[in-house]
Amino acid sequence: MTTQMSSREFNQDTSGAKRAAESGPVYITDRGRPAHVLLTFDAYEALLGPRRVLDLLAEPAGVADVEFVAPKHVDVARPAAFE
Repeated sequence: MTTQMSSREFNQDTSGAKRAAESGPVYITDRGRPAHVLLTFDAYEALLGPRRVLDLLAEPAGVADVEFVAPKHVDVARPAAFE
């Protein structure tokens, strides 16, 4: 379920907007036009989809540990043949 509220309503009832975001996105309007969207963090992460290890490593310190399993390559290096 989506909710729409004006910037004024949002400023007057931020807690209500956060509660509404639990049910779906909250569209915040300025002069009747959508200007911002409020989402829960879980909904935001779902919107982002799977994250790359490089993105996770760029996160600021203190973020949860990054779990990384390096893929195994089947190609074996061979010594160069200089003839």
